Amino acid sequence: MSELAEAGAPVRTVPAHVPESLVVDAFDLYNMPLTNEADPQAAYVAFRQYGDIFWSPNNGGHWVLTRAEDIKLVQNDWKRFIRARQVSIPPVETPVPSIPIQIDPPEHADYRRPLTKALLPQVVERMAADVRGLCIELIDGFKDRGECDFVQEFSMIFPIAIFLKLVDLPLSDREYLLPFAEVQTRGASIEERMQAFQKLAEYLAGVVTERQAKPGDDLFSQMVNVEIDGQKISFERAISFCTTALIAGLDTVAAMLGFAIRHFALHPEQRAELARRFEDNEFVERVVEELLRRYAIANSTRSAAEDIEYKGVRFAKGDMILTANTYIGLDDRVIDRPMEVDFDRPVKVNHSAFDVGPHTCPGATLARRELRVFLQEWFRRIPDFGIRPGTRPHMATGMVSAVLTLDLVWPAQD
Repeated sequence: MSELAEAGAPVRTVPAHVPESLVVDAFDLYNMPLTNEADPQAAYVAFRQYGDIFWSPNNGGHWVLTRAEDIKLVQNDWKRFIRARQVSIPPVETPVPSIPIQIDPPEHADYRRPLTKALLPQVVERMAADVRGLCIELIDGFKDRGECDFVQEFSMIFPIAIFLKLVDLPLSDREYLLPFAEVQTRGASIEERMQAFQKLAEYLAGVVTERQAKPGDDLFSQMVNVEIDGQKISFERAISFCTTALIAGLDTVAAMLGFAIRHFALHPEQRAELARRFEDNEFVERVVEELLRRYAIANSTRSAAEDIEYKGVRFAKGDMILTANTYIGLDDRVIDRPMEVDFDRPVKVNHSAFDVGPHTCPGATLARRELRVFLQEWFRRIPDFGIRPGTRPHMATGMVSAVLTLDLVWPAQD
């Protein structure tokens, strides 16, 4: 294995079985090349010039798959390409696996059950009025000002408040929890991510103790009392389960909202179209799916359970593999004009923004509803807007890409 480190330089990891012809030094998922025009998704696609499969020597070293066919195969083949050992790149080793995303079938299904049950379409439908009410309240809070810090005043409040209510945690704890979720998803340092995970676990220890002793009707109560083979899961596994869900609940939809509103701020014709058609539910649903396709934010990972030869490439046992969902929705072999946002595509595209196979996100239905409600209520109140002159959105990459800052302005509303 080649591991070279000069003063202050990152370690370059290239195992002996990886040919140098497949090594792409420039690919670093925590430091993708970004400009105001080149969003993270476009930055990922630019690396496809190096081939369908290549090796990044950064962050411990890992394979990168850039084609939908290969990513879907790996994500669905849970026997040869496993989640065990790693959740992120570089892998963070913990005494207890990150549940359920570091658990493979068939055990994985037992852990998913309370999440799936709590987020069924009929359950999400019952939440719809509260979701819409909160969205309206937040937008009305700044609408008349003609400006807002979208991230701080909306995207980091709206979906997070919904999640915290779902798990019965106080909204006031949001400010304490958010920085740790940020480090967990976009921090390149293993040490920082371990520390952030530990802080979240410490926060949840009392919650788990209480809800294993006196369960309520909230999602965390259902999660920490799930039974595997007839026995309630251990305290340690319950904390891991809740910590994983907390990180996802605090970050993913918030990140997607930023990319959605940034798109409309930069595309006046489509902004005007949605302003005319926001009450058309069918159209807005197509808008949501197209935005999810074009701006998929989440990466997932697998590791080779054995030595595998695939399309002339050798995956050695233990090799880490980045299966970026962004690549699935932007594959020009299966999608016409993939970089173009087209709300009237004749065929619904299976974009896989919520992963593929047994690890498909159980919160997808709620996420879609939140995005649809947001677009409808935003365009009902603020139909025309743009990025504040002299500013530019600050975007970041990692296990989840995000818009970290976004200042918006709009004309006075009638």
